[in-house]
Amino acid sequence: MNRRYRRFVPVLLFVALFAVVGCKKKQPVPPAATAPPTTAPAPTAQLTATPTVISAGDQVQLAWRTTDANTISIDGIGPVPSTGVKTVTPTQTTTYHLTASGDGGTADASATVTVNAPPAVAVPTTGMSAADEFKANVQDIFFDYDTADIRSDAATTLSKDASYLASHPDIKIVIGGYCDERGSDEYNLALGQNRANAAKNALVTDGVAAGRIRVISYGKEKPFCTESNEQCWQLNRRAGFAMEQ
Repeated sequence: MNRRYRRFVPVLLFVALFAVVGCKKKQPVPPAATAPPTTAPAPTAQLTATPTVISAGDQVQLAWRTTDANTISIDGIGPVPSTGVKTVTPTQTTTYHLTASGDGGTADASATVTVNAPPAVAVPTTGMSAADEFKANVQDIFFDYDTADIRSDAATTLSKDASYLASHPDIKIVIGGYCDERGSDEYNLALGQNRANAAKNALVTDGVAAGRIRVISYGKEKPFCTESNEQCWQLNRRAGFAMEQ
């Protein structure tokens, strides 16, 4: 009996060990790693102006370079290639703004050119008609895009205008407000009115009687220049002075 039991015990141990090994859980297989999504590179933009300070009438060379951009444009110039050079002749202090857009976003760059006004030239008045003398001594002023703020160069011109008008108290004037072709008729009429009023207020501040000044807005209806570029638009953004008839 003991001999039979001793032979039976190893068999039981083997069966128990097999059951434990067979019931062991299988380890889960980790999922395959997925590649991170690709991201388009962000565009870059550079813009330089040479020289950055000029006298009225001088030329400036704009140079730009962009990367990873599909669409590139410069305000006042329009669409441009990814890299290039262009010669411009700004009539006033101008900030050129470049925008480069691509799949990875948008980048921009700016370059400012300071334009110094030419020195004032004394205008002889002997033998001139009153209208010609007025035109020679009372100069129009110009505005930046979409604003009626008086620029520093315009303030200097208005001071000279006021000085002449103060010495000719019998002259009454009309100030016309003008705009470039962009924007609706209604918007430009309002903007032209604001520009004419801004010029009037500056003259009144410098001592010209408000009763001598009448203002009117022409909006974009009477352009001085008809080409669609920044140089032409600048000529149309003005407050123009005329003698009251």
